[in-house]
Amino acid sequence: SPPRPIRLPVNCENGKCRVSSGVAMVLDVNTGIAPGLLVAAPSLSCPFFHHSVVLVVDHDAGGSFGFVINKLAGVALDTLIDQMDIPRTVTTSLPVLMGGPVSPQSGWIVYDREEALAAEGDEDRALVIGDRLAFTASLGVLEQMAHGDGPGRGVMLLGYSGWSAGQLEHEMQQGSWIPADLDLDLIF
Repeated sequence: SPPRPIRLPVNCENGKCRVSSGVAMVLDVNTGIAPGLLVAAPSLSCPFFHHSVVLVVDHDAGGSFGFVINKLAGVALDTLIDQMDIPRTVTTSLPVLMGGPVSPQSGWIVYDREEALAAEGDEDRALVIGDRLAFTASLGVLEQMAHGDGPGRGVMLLGYSGWSAGQLEHEMQQGSWIPADLDLDLIF
């Protein structure tokens, strides 16, 4: 069964996020040229993706799916947890990033699998990215984080980046994106 989505009380517009109400979205992951990183070329003029680094987690004939990993959302994870009425016993330190312009009220957690186990019963809901990374939209992992039991290395992402069939290939042919190898130190 697909991951249970995290419902996040945020609204992101014009590069700023504020607490509100929202519904998460869940996608399946398939293999392709992902996992990998894309660095926006200096010539890329799209306001959201200008100077972006994207973690591509899925790429196939149907399209591409990933997360921007270098744009702070301007909202603290503790604020999100508190607004969701999740009991919290610790102060969390994982950054909250704007993962993309699509469905910015959805929440995703990308984490180092070697430093954390998924919440009990949610092991099958974490989707693997390469050898050491995974991502999830599991509320259980967010609840773990609120109690200091979540991933040691990870990021919370609001929204995602998506491309339709052939769109990313076209943008790469135009020189808009520079592919790079997956590097955990760039993500965390």
